[in-house]
Amino acid sequence: MGAKRRPALALSGPAFNRARHSVLAMITSKGHSPWPGDTPIGDLAAAGLRVPCLVRLELFTLDNRLILSRLGTLAEADAESVQYALRAAVP
Repeated sequence: MGAKRRPALALSGPAFNRARHSVLAMITSKGHSPWPGDTPIGDLAAAGLRVPCLVRLELFTLDNRLILSRLGTLAEADAESVQYALRAAVP
């Protein structure tokens, strides 16, 4: 069974990533049941996404060799919303 390619939001910085792993948050379509901290992505084009999505605070680490490419960057307003959700979830 092959692995599916999924978008994710990188949360860790370069110092952590040099350890060959990154901390990521899920990016998913809005069709799923809501979770606390779900943050809609308003500027899909900047993020490199084609359908309505949200950042889900389901965090995980991933070996950097499995990261295929960079799709885009969150717009400033979207990044601030995710940071607010993270601070609320992990005070």
